[in-house]
Amino acid sequence: MALLARVAVIGAGVAGLAAARELHREGHRVVVLEKRHSLGGTWLYNSRVDSDPLSLDPARAVVGTSLYHSLRTNLPRQIMGFLDYPFAKRIHGDQRTFPGHEEVLWFLNEFADEFQLRELIRFCTEVVRAERAEGRNDEWVVESRSRGSESAKVVREVYDAVVVCNGHYTEPHLVEVPGIEKWRGYQIHSHNYRIPKPFTGQVVVLIGFGPSAFDISRDVATVAKEVHIATRAPNVTVGKLDNHKNIWQHEMIEFVDEDGKVVFQDGSSVHADTIFYCTGYKYHFPFIETNGIVTIDDNRVGPLYKHVFPPRLAPWLSFIGMPKQGTPFMTAELQSKWLAHVLSGKALLPTKEEMMSDIEKYYHHMEETGVPKRFTHVLPPNEIEYMNWLLAQVGMPPLKEWTGRMYKECAMLAKAKRDGYKDQWDDDYWDAVIASQVDSIIFTMIKREYKRILKPFTL
Repeated sequence: MALLARVAVIGAGVAGLAAARELHREGHRVVVLEKRHSLGGTWLYNSRVDSDPLSLDPARAVVGTSLYHSLRTNLPRQIMGFLDYPFAKRIHGDQRTFPGHEEVLWFLNEFADEFQLRELIRFCTEVVRAERAEGRNDEWVVESRSRGSESAKVVREVYDAVVVCNGHYTEPHLVEVPGIEKWRGYQIHSHNYRIPKPFTGQVVVLIGFGPSAFDISRDVATVAKEVHIATRAPNVTVGKLDNHKNIWQHEMIEFVDEDGKVVFQDGSSVHADTIFYCTGYKYHFPFIETNGIVTIDDNRVGPLYKHVFPPRLAPWLSFIGMPKQGTPFMTAELQSKWLAHVLSGKALLPTKEEMMSDIEKYYHHMEETGVPKRFTHVLPPNEIEYMNWLLAQVGMPPLKEWTGRMYKECAMLAKAKRDGYKDQWDDDYWDAVIASQVDSIIFTMIKREYKRILKPFTL
């Protein structure tokens, strides 16, 4: 007989919506606690930014998104959807294969409405604390209050399980820059970037080499006098970028002077108006109290079995959406399927000792291969293997081969920092690849681009 649990899901972004759907499908009683006024998580655009541009002040007004206005997906829509609910084009929507963030938010709202998830969500409800009741793993006390009112009464509720889905793109990570304490220019983290206009006519030094650094450097360059990208990436080509009249690439910053001078490790220097940190984010769960069972060390949240379950608290505490890179929608969906099956007794977890042994083996492998601790939750190059493992736990077949091929092709182009690759994507080629691996009738349905008949499509 299946076991039914009362579950608190914290957050109504991609991970929270995926978790809510799968838990609800299994018959669990689900309450989603979302501190903002609408669903979507990081995909819910807000033109406002934190009151502190570096987001260091603990008393700052925090804005729960890091979306900039020009952001587009860095994965094609074919691998941005859920297994049984593809991210289809809509007749009057953004038709691009790599659509803008508005289209992603529309898709998430359609997904929530299709599966009646909205009625499970308590909006404007901030979780301030979640901890075990009297040390019991299967009883959790969750305290929450209405968002926007510090004097609001704290509501105390008891759940069987807590699922943490609050995302990891809100708490900025900064790197140390020698001399920065005396530098008089403006500093900002990409979390607080929205539009390029404030940087008109400036000399901007941007630190980073990831997707946000790539996008924002090009965006700011449309109005800035100069943009200089500083990176720790090995074998970086120093100098002016081809096809860009005002973007230069450098090795990392050596030091900065109080007169505004920025000196790079390659020996070059500029006088800058702004230093822009595109340096990533930190995992942050200030509301979870585990008495030290789950910790964060150099962005390693652990110990977590397969990035989901803390062995000593499993399955009553879990984390969905922890992995970085990979295909976030499908990964969150598959983790959620596994979680829902485990809570209902349809899938069994190993013993605590076996889970800890698996985690320690993973950590040891990272050390042996020289992978820094901060990359613990980065999936590539094993993202497809991980998703197929999750599928096996719930008795589903592995992903179609084209899914992995498409992801790796996209990752390769993004890593190469190839300008315009999103608009040069060969849809006809990938249509043919997909057609060779799915039923031709279903493929014809996909090409018609009607959401209602896309549901039979399986990746």
